[in-house]
Amino acid sequence: MGLFFRKTKVTLLAPLTGELVSLDQVPDKAFAQKMLGDGVAVRPEEGRLAAPCDGTISYVPDTAHAIALTEGHGLEILLHVGLNTVAQNGAGFKALVKTGDKVKAGQPLIEFDREKLGSCGCNLTTPMVITNGDKVGKMEKAQSGPVAAGKDIVLTITLN
Repeated sequence: MGLFFRKTKVTLLAPLTGELVSLDQVPDKAFAQKMLGDGVAVRPEEGRLAAPCDGTISYVPDTAHAIALTEGHGLEILLHVGLNTVAQNGAGFKALVKTGDKVKAGQPLIEFDREKLGSCGCNLTTPMVITNGDKVGKMEKAQSGPVAAGKDIVLTITLN
């Protein structure tokens, strides 16, 4: 007699309102080649990054250009606002959370000034990757196109 176990599925919502694109469309080798993990990216239309799921903030750098979030089943999610934005040294970014904070899906995490960062030549394409891929059994990605922050499912992950 076989035993069947239902695998746990985790859904991640769009962290930004904008255009969902695949990681291979990100003009940064580390993300495009999935060196930091697999996931998706969003070209933002607004300057507010939202939590893709409920979880705990595991890291916010002083520059506030990125956030690491640990989801309840242990998935580690990196949200990196733009490319090479660390060079701005925090200018144009405002963290709305700190390390250790519990957050809910859709909750604002970072505000950023699209105009200011754009004028510095920053590409604001924002990758969202799972950094502990060993926990991922299967990853289903939504099709590229428009997404709304905190509303549209962009990743469905079946855990190992």
